[in-house]
Amino acid sequence: MTRFVARALAALTLAAAFAFPAMAAPVQTGHIEAELVARDQGVTPGGTVYVALRQKIQKGWHTYWRNSGDSGDATRISWTLPAGWTTGEFVWATPSRQPTGPLMNYGYQGEVLLPVAVTAPKSARPGDTVTLKAAVAFLVCADICIPEDALLTLELPVVAAAPQPDARWAGPITKALEAAPKPAGLTATFVKDEGALKLAVAGAVLKGADDAYFYPFKSTVIDHAKPQALERGPEGLTLTLSPGYDFTQGAPPAALDGVLSLGGKAYELSAAEGPPPAGTSGLGPPPAKPAPIAGEGLNLALAFVYALLGGLVLNLMPCVFPILAMKATSLAGHAHERSAARAQGLAFLAGVLATFLALAGVLIAIRAGGSAVGWGFQLQSPVVVAGLALLMLAVALNLSGLFEVGTSLQGVGTGLASRQGLAGAFFTGALAVVVAAPCTAPFMGPALGWALTQSAPVALAVFLGLGLGFAAPFTLAAFAPGLLARLPKPGPWMETFKKLMAFPMYGTAAWLVWVLTVQAGEMGLARVLAAAVVLALAAWVLGLAQRRQATGGKPLALAAVGAVLAIGAFVLVLVPAYSVATSTSAEAAPGSIPEAVYSPEAVAEARAAGKPVFVNFTAAWCVTCQVNEKVAFATAEAAEAFTRTGAVYLKADWTRKDAVIAAELARHGRAGVPLYLVYGVKSPDPVILPQFLTPAMVAKALDKARSS
Repeated sequence: MTRFVARALAALTLAAAFAFPAMAAPVQTGHIEAELVARDQGVTPGGTVYVALRQKIQKGWHTYWRNSGDSGDATRISWTLPAGWTTGEFVWATPSRQPTGPLMNYGYQGEVLLPVAVTAPKSARPGDTVTLKAAVAFLVCADICIPEDALLTLELPVVAAAPQPDARWAGPITKALEAAPKPAGLTATFVKDEGALKLAVAGAVLKGADDAYFYPFKSTVIDHAKPQALERGPEGLTLTLSPGYDFTQGAPPAALDGVLSLGGKAYELSAAEGPPPAGTSGLGPPPAKPAPIAGEGLNLALAFVYALLGGLVLNLMPCVFPILAMKATSLAGHAHERSAARAQGLAFLAGVLATFLALAGVLIAIRAGGSAVGWGFQLQSPVVVAGLALLMLAVALNLSGLFEVGTSLQGVGTGLASRQGLAGAFFTGALAVVVAAPCTAPFMGPALGWALTQSAPVALAVFLGLGLGFAAPFTLAAFAPGLLARLPKPGPWMETFKKLMAFPMYGTAAWLVWVLTVQAGEMGLARVLAAAVVLALAAWVLGLAQRRQATGGKPLALAAVGAVLAIGAFVLVLVPAYSVATSTSAEAAPGSIPEAVYSPEAVAEARAAGKPVFVNFTAAWCVTCQVNEKVAFATAEAAEAFTRTGAVYLKADWTRKDAVIAAELARHGRAGVPLYLVYGVKSPDPVILPQFLTPAMVAKALDKARSS
């Protein structure tokens, strides 16, 4: 009987070992009870699980934050992991002030969880159990300080399917991750003024803040023991800090990085030196410091490949369809002159690469100046949108035959290698990039997001890959004799084809006018329509001058009038400055999805209420976004899914510049829109959906978010 009981107990123990992750007993270091605890009951091959260092600190004692302040030492951890397993850094909780005599330190009392992301290799085998080991060094202090150490272990099963949350620790670790300081699109600057440091911070999350304290990441930038005087403004606040060693005797830093605590909430910020933002205590907006962008494990080689593939796919995006017609027309015109066709292909490649690199150079320079911008940034400017609308209209009028630029397509057989022809191919390449700017193809998002966190040469190399991928189909076709031989010979049909291809360009111009109305309202629409009429008149006058020249007349006066009218049309959309259209919130139509304006606070509020959250990062100028609006969101299936799951739908509209949205895009490693995030009820990390959506994909994501 005794033997039977022993065997039964052994069997139960073995079953329990396979059913639950084995945790070692907490370690008593003297003044701390320490252990490793996991949020989930396992991890999948290639998956990530959060493992937290739990400290239960004896009453009256404290440990330290990443910057311990005037004295002390941060908690340190050293991992011993199986081959292929990796960990991230501590997700540090917001500290509290620990005054000790004349000193001010930063740390923790009571119980604190410091999560760490642990990632399993893809080669991990389901059914195995791995042992995670960590050597932890604490400095625990009260009236005296004592260094204490702990050797901690955690046995973690490798599972085939998504693991179940740990019944005891999933909630506390998730709460710790949600409460940890994160970027919130704050605009922050500092200036040394008469022996004091003025840290000015502006942002929506600061409105109504009754208290604020700045915890710097570096211990030598401020005098921690001195008080931080708070001055509130309508759009933010200013803290007066006492400068530390770096400002009084050392080398002043380029930025003040740290955590701004507002009582119950805390946010990461990075302040550049400069005048304070408007609405804090200064006179005018400074450059905004962009939020850090997730690297997503890319390197230059992989980012270049991603960009190359993204450029290839970009040719298939809706926004590039109008320019495909122009490329096809040009290729057909040169199909039976091999050397000229190759020259055209290379000229088109040069136009694409020059424009991509120029656009990238401007983007990198603006970001280096502190502004949070991303791919498609130029289309956030009403002036640029209006100018592009007129440019597309001019191209369409040219294709319609109202006036000519260079040689007519009927004469391509005699002038294929002319300078005008090569210049036209170069211009077509440049125009293709301009038209492609509103789109973000698959593979592009991670590549550009990573590139914009790197040095300028590395970033330009990634954009070079994007340009090569984008230009490759047309350029390679120009070097393919077999393909060129199959194209029809030039003839009168090409003039008809050219005029037919004007209509996609008219459509592009009309779409840009609609984008302008979203940005600048009715007055913006009136200005661009008036400019369009003047430009059309200029095109007609120039065409009249060209026809008069063809019959031996003197077209100089007419040409001058046409040029003046064309310049006047563009001046009309350049000045004066555009006003910003006001946003109005209307009730959702029956069967549609009720939406609210995105903000980090709106996400936090909905999640605190236990609701799934769907965030749609979009823009009026993003064609992919607008296609998804009609195909995926404006459907009965999607509306029913939102109703069924009780999910909150937040729209982050990036049509105009918005530092908060730019920071959130950057935090998820994206340089542009679209981006779709789905927050589950329990999981702290959102799921990123593909760039092309269907109603079924939206419904499936919401159903999963409701239970995860």
